[in-house]
Amino acid sequence: MRDHPHGEHTPPPDVWTGRATNRVQWLLALVGAACLALGIELAVASAWTDEGLAPLVMSVVGCIAAGLLVLFGTLAFVHVALRVDTECLEVRCGHIGVPRRRIPLSHVVGAEFVPHVTPRHWGGWGYRWRPEKGTAVVVRRGEGVALRLWDGHTFTITVDNAETAVRVIKERLRPTTPGPVR
Repeated sequence: MRDHPHGEHTPPPDVWTGRATNRVQWLLALVGAACLALGIELAVASAWTDEGLAPLVMSVVGCIAAGLLVLFGTLAFVHVALRVDTECLEVRCGHIGVPRRRIPLSHVVGAEFVPHVTPRHWGGWGYRWRPEKGTAVVVRRGEGVALRLWDGHTFTITVDNAETAVRVIKERLRPTTPGPVR
């Protein structure tokens, strides 16, 4: 709880939301769209004869597949949204919210502000897992939240205003040891 100058306490909001965005991902999405367009152009404009059919099919399928993978793979991580309510926190990626992870606050034992999360330390952008570090959703370089979960795992999220997110999460965690009896 925050203290006011007059000694009053203000409880955290019922729902806290934050997000992080990476506009560079849009450039990669354009590359994916260009590959997809090239595949469609090859399919429509090419002469489909028995001679050279296999290379043409492989080119069309390859361009369309690569385009779709790059396009949807990058659009899924253009931004990440974090929502913290009184019972859980939810992480949603991209415009359709997939991948999504919902973590009950009862499974969180701690939260820490991380001032410098970088894609390089996690092996790139996106939903990442590293055995020595845990799991992360990294959409850009910068501040983030690292959650310590009850099972010993760590979950890190890049999000703007991460210090506020950590404060809100900590205020909602239930004590793991009984407090003094009153």
